[in-house]
Amino acid sequence: MKFALVTGANKSIGFEVACQLAREGVHVFLGSRNKENGAAAVDKLKAMGFEHAEAIALDITSDASVRKARTAIGKKTKVLDILVNNAGMFGGHPQTALNATIDQFKATYDANVYGAVRVTQAFIDLLQQSPAPRIVNVSSSQGSITLHSDPAYKYYDYKAAVYLSSKSALNMYTVVLAYEFKDTKFKINAVCPGYTKTDFNGHRGPGSVEDAGKRVVKYALIGDDGPTGKFFSEENNPVTGEIPW
Repeated sequence: MKFALVTGANKSIGFEVACQLAREGVHVFLGSRNKENGAAAVDKLKAMGFEHAEAIALDITSDASVRKARTAIGKKTKVLDILVNNAGMFGGHPQTALNATIDQFKATYDANVYGAVRVTQAFIDLLQQSPAPRIVNVSSSQGSITLHSDPAYKYYDYKAAVYLSSKSALNMYTVVLAYEFKDTKFKINAVCPGYTKTDFNGHRGPGSVEDAGKRVVKYALIGDDGPTGKFFSEENNPVTGEIPW
């Protein structure tokens, strides 16, 4: 049985990813900042017939919380096969380059960038014990500098300095991390789940959480011949999925 950790898994896309992984027979640790919300999410999975699910208290913006989660999971398994860095935040308003505050940048980067770094570094030893370790950093096509510099891009006029730049930074972290493990069995990719109707965007997105979950899980379960160090958004490229950085 494979073991996976999904951060921000108590609702929306994170929960759907956990659900789809459980459906594939993976034992899923659902990371949740609020322990009670995580427990409620696990109860939902078990009511659906998925017994191999556990809630883990995990605040990705806290070094102490991440260390505690690593200790807790380490007592249950010596191997982690999949890490999905899903938890993140939008960053509030305003998000213009001149009016967004430094506090907005700090809080958003702490979640969207440093949070993924914290969790990855804390769990890398367990991932290295897997015969086929997979890391998926849940990004956004909005973090593509190439797309956002193209006036023909459908979201060209949607500029959010804080959120977009945080995802661009996460993308570069993905590239560097994949490079450092290029001669191993690791497959590490950035995946955009698409513009999905969730709490994150006030339920404005046209996509479903089911489709978003499939896009993430696809790269969490890719085979040894699969890609690494790439950026995927099937919403923007339905043929191969790969989009420019």
